[in-house]
Amino acid sequence: MKVFVTGGTGFIGHYVVRALLAKGHEVVIATRHPNKVPSLQKIPQVSFVECALTDFEKMAQGLVGCDACIHVALGWGETPSTMLMNDTRATVNLLESAAAAGCKKFIYTSSTAAMGRIRPVMREVTCNLPMDLYGATKAAGEAFVLGFSHGYGDQFPKVEMARNIIRPGYTFGNPAYPDGCCQPDRRFFDIVKAVKENRDINIIKNDGTQFIFAGHQAELYVNLLESDLNEEIFLGMSECWVSWKEIAQMALSLKPDSTSKIVEKDLGWGDDPILFDVSKIKDRFGLAFDPHEQLMEHVKWNFEQV
Repeated sequence: MKVFVTGGTGFIGHYVVRALLAKGHEVVIATRHPNKVPSLQKIPQVSFVECALTDFEKMAQGLVGCDACIHVALGWGETPSTMLMNDTRATVNLLESAAAAGCKKFIYTSSTAAMGRIRPVMREVTCNLPMDLYGATKAAGEAFVLGFSHGYGDQFPKVEMARNIIRPGYTFGNPAYPDGCCQPDRRFFDIVKAVKENRDINIIKNDGTQFIFAGHQAELYVNLLESDLNEEIFLGMSECWVSWKEIAQMALSLKPDSTSKIVEKDLGWGDDPILFDVSKIKDRFGLAFDPHEQLMEHVKWNFEQV
């Protein structure tokens, strides 16, 4: 397939591009920074459209001839209206342009933030109760993706494009290419830096999540792309919960002579975390992820960066 990928030079995006290429797909990357990952410029099966998410005409032109669209990029804003204009509107426009271009498949990158408030059972069918603008924006995008089954009047009387959603959790990893990028969150780096400098490692007691390695996340994208599914939502997370304390202990194990200590701030969070139910990706695709090996590799990589 020829696959149009927004944000293909970003962290999750360049992992998705690498996974698509490994399966023999051709990729068109829509990005503001086509030179961000120089390695991608050298691959014949990769082409670029230099544009922002709101460059609607360029997006539409880039989609011509594509079989599928994977929307990874995020449009940011500081207010509800700018989030609406920069991200939600861009997603809706991309949906329309992809359908008009004849794309057969569309994958939207949402987030677990769309689900928002943590409840005793967290799975794909749990009602979205976003707690911030980011979560609200992702929830709005999901609604348009699922609701775009047909248009009104003469436009899109029937939408034949399969539309599916992935909700990534905390996605980490070393760069997919030597000149690629890492996740923007610096907590791994800060923990390693503290260990190297023999300073206390300050974390919140019982803070953690179902970390997922970006390479595993990309597997989910490719499996969904190559499926016949439509109007489905999938949680992109690992099965097991890992605490930041465990990650700090990984860092300390790599420098046994460090005098750093783990200092936990108690905010009253319970010892038993509420887990997201990720059985759906196992049932549908046979995917079940454990991030421990890749977490240690990522801690080692951060040691090299400090």
